[in-house]
Amino acid sequence: MTRDFVHADPAGTGGGEALPQAPTLLLVHGFLDDATVWDGFVEALKGAVATARIDLPGSGTRASSAEDTEKLSLALFADEVASVVDDIKGPVVVVGQSMGSQVAELAAAARPGRVAGLVLLTPVPLGGTRLPEEAVVPFRALGGNAEAQRAVRTQLSPALDKEALDALGRSGLLVAPPVAARYVDIWNNGVEEAPEQSAYSGPVLIVRGDSDGFITGELITGAIAPRFPGARLATVAGGGHWLHVEHPHALAREVLDFLQNLHADDAASGWRSGFSEHSENTFAQGFAEDVVLEASILARPIAGRALVASALAAASTIYESLEFTAEASDSTTTYLQWKATAFGGVQISGVTLLEKNAEGDVVRAAIHHRPLGAVLRFSATVRDRLVGIVPSDHFYAGDPQPAPGA
Repeated sequence: MTRDFVHADPAGTGGGEALPQAPTLLLVHGFLDDATVWDGFVEALKGAVATARIDLPGSGTRASSAEDTEKLSLALFADEVASVVDDIKGPVVVVGQSMGSQVAELAAAARPGRVAGLVLLTPVPLGGTRLPEEAVVPFRALGGNAEAQRAVRTQLSPALDKEALDALGRSGLLVAPPVAARYVDIWNNGVEEAPEQSAYSGPVLIVRGDSDGFITGELITGAIAPRFPGARLATVAGGGHWLHVEHPHALAREVLDFLQNLHADDAASGWRSGFSEHSENTFAQGFAEDVVLEASILARPIAGRALVASALAAASTIYESLEFTAEASDSTTTYLQWKATAFGGVQISGVTLLEKNAEGDVVRAAIHHRPLGAVLRFSATVRDRLVGIVPSDHFYAGDPQPAPGA
């Protein structure tokens, strides 16, 4: 990784034991911060995982790079973070704090096949805080004002000590006043018409501090968590808005526990990505060689990685929309609930069961569709698309049409 604004720390360099097959953590800072804000957190990880920290334009090592402040945007930041994801070998978990959580979500949604998980730390809603003008004016004036910045940090993170406040103050003063003002508009306005459910459907951890007066528990449960079905929620006692600085060891424990449980979610992530990308290769990457597919649309199961991947890739192209609405996992089994449309708006819903071996590869997939009319038409359509690839006797005979209202 050769980008000047990315600071990388490999696994196994902090005196601790590296987690096997762990993803790289890509850390995205928030308002008036830079990559150094993660120093204590990275140290607390003790080299268990590799990390990469980015300076957003106008911050840290790039404080003088943002000459045209109007070009700064969440989309620009997310594109940069997604490009860093591309540079990292292996899976990535993107971690964003405050404004950085907006960036992290957009980047994760742009790289669903590469991002194995998303951690939102004291997150600002993707759609912005939408504070009234009189409330954001003081925030816009923080650029270059050391005393005001210190007061805001002390108010929102009461446990910050003098050393931490001094370090944060040095980072904050690097941000030029016009850039700071632009940042405020970026996180306050957010993404216009942000979707009710996030475009990123992988595993998510949401962490807040119970002393954070800005990102309250009500905001998390009312505006943020509902956008991520199945998200894991954690609260750090005594933590404020900069809890990664106040309580780096507590945060490290939460994140490492999340990573250790990611392996159980890998199958679901690969499954969702396969349907999103309509890709045989993406499906196949998560399968054991002898995987078996059972489904309501099949007269008899399909066995073998190549055939199962072909069948699923063909099926994925039939859906006009597909939304995963709930998920549950343990070490051997993942359940996914979903709803979809096909055949000109026909509503289809169902549950998928994924059974995994000790390596985390899917050995059995069972897909239960309804209603019956849509199931039969789906079977015939997949059969016809796989002529010469999968024997037709795996599917139901005929060319049925969906029942009225199906």
